[in-house]
Amino acid sequence: MANIAALNTVYNHFMTTYAPAGSNTKYDTHKKSELRSVYNSIVKMNTESPLFLLDTSPETQEFAVGLKENSRSLKNTISSLSMEDSSDLLSKKAVSSSNEAVVTASYIGDTEDEDTLPSINIEVKQLAKNQTNLGQFLPENEMGLKPDTYSFDIHSRDMDYEFQFNINEGDTNRLIEEKLARLISKSNIGVHASTVEDENGNVALQLDSDDTGLREKNNTLFRVSDNKTSKASGTVDYFGINNVSQYPENSSFILNGEERSTLSNKFSIDKAFEISLNGVSENGETVDIGLKTDVESITENISYLIEGYNSFLQKASAYLDSQPYSGKLINEMNNISSLYENDLESVGLMIQDDGSISLDKNLLQQTAQEDDAFDRFGSIKNFAGNILNKVNQVSLNPMAYTQKTIVAYKNPGRSFASPYVTSNYSGMMFSSYC
Repeated sequence: MANIAALNTVYNHFMTTYAPAGSNTKYDTHKKSELRSVYNSIVKMNTESPLFLLDTSPETQEFAVGLKENSRSLKNTISSLSMEDSSDLLSKKAVSSSNEAVVTASYIGDTEDEDTLPSINIEVKQLAKNQTNLGQFLPENEMGLKPDTYSFDIHSRDMDYEFQFNINEGDTNRLIEEKLARLISKSNIGVHASTVEDENGNVALQLDSDDTGLREKNNTLFRVSDNKTSKASGTVDYFGINNVSQYPENSSFILNGEERSTLSNKFSIDKAFEISLNGVSENGETVDIGLKTDVESITENISYLIEGYNSFLQKASAYLDSQPYSGKLINEMNNISSLYENDLESVGLMIQDDGSISLDKNLLQQTAQEDDAFDRFGSIKNFAGNILNKVNQVSLNPMAYTQKTIVAYKNPGRSFASPYVTSNYSGMMFSSYC
C-alpha cells in the first residue's frame, strides 16, 4: 500500500506540473487484449532501439510528458467519434437538441439500439451546484499573522488532507493567498482554489468543490479546519476559508413528465444518451433530444476531428524553438495530410501552410447532401485512421522526438528486449522523488 501511495503522489506531481489540463475519459481504460498489444509493442520497440544518452533538462522532460498526453488526447478524440461496437471511424451518432443552452446530449448506445430509442423531453428547473467557501476580503499588501509555519486540514471525499506553509517577514495577504491557491488546486483532492478581488482591491481566497450535489447526511462536500492541525493554527479564521457562501444542491428536472433529481449536471439515460444540463428552462420550456441523420452525424464528427488535429499540431509547434526534434513530428503529420490533400480539399478541408486544416463548412455541408457523400468522406476516414496510428506510436514512445545522442546500435538479428526506452520516460515521473 505504501508503494501505491508513493506512485500516486508521483503521478499527481507529474500531472499537475507537466501534463496539460484535462480529465480522464472512458477511452483511458483498456481490455486485457489491448494491454497485451501495448506490452508486445513495447517489447518489439525495446528490442530494436539503439542505446542512447538523453537530454534530461526540465524543458525536455516537460516536452516528452506533454507530447505523450497530447497524443493521448487526440487519440481519445478520434476514438470518441466512433461507435464502440464498430471499427468504422467517424461512425458516432450525433444528437440534436432543440435548445443547447439548456440541454446538450451525446449518443453512447449501440447502433442496433437506434430503432428502439426512447423519446427524450426535458424541462430543467434547477442545476446541480457545487460548494463554495469565500474567505474574508483583506488588504492585499498587509499581513495580520506573525511569521511561522502554519497548517490547516481539508476534509474532502472522505479523506483528510493537511496543508503546511510558511509565512515569512514581509509576506502579504495576496502573496500567501496566491501560494495557497496553487497548493490546494494542484493537490487533486476535489477542491479548486483561487483568489478573488473586490472593488476596493482587497483579496480573498475562494474554495470550490469539483463535485456537485448533496450526499447523504452531509450538507457540505468539504470542510476546512485547523483545530487539530500539526503546525501553528489561526489561518482558517484569519482568511475565513471555512465560511460557506454556497451550499451544494442537486439538479431538478422533469424527464418525459416525471420529476427527477441527480447529484451532477451530467448523467446517462437508458445507456443510450449522456445528458448535460447547461441552464434552466424559461417559462416551462421543454427541450427535445433526438438523433441526427447519418450524414449530419459524420459531418459533425469531421468538425471535431479537425479541431483535435489542429490542437495537437499547435501544441507540438510551441516547442519548435526549444525542442528542434518536434519539427520531425510536425513533418510526419504533414506527410500524412499531404497524401489525402486533393480528396480533403474537395470536401472542404483545406490544408494550410503551417500544416493545420481549415474547415469550409459550406462546402462540407454541400458535399454531405450529395448522393455519393459517404464515398467521398471515405478519404477522411482513411486520413483519421493514419493519424490514429501515428499518435499511438507517439504515445508509446515520445522519446523518439527528444534530443539524444546514440551510443551504440544493437547487433541485428541478435538483439534482445530491455526496458531501456520506456524506463527513460517513466523515470521522468520520479524526478525529485528518488
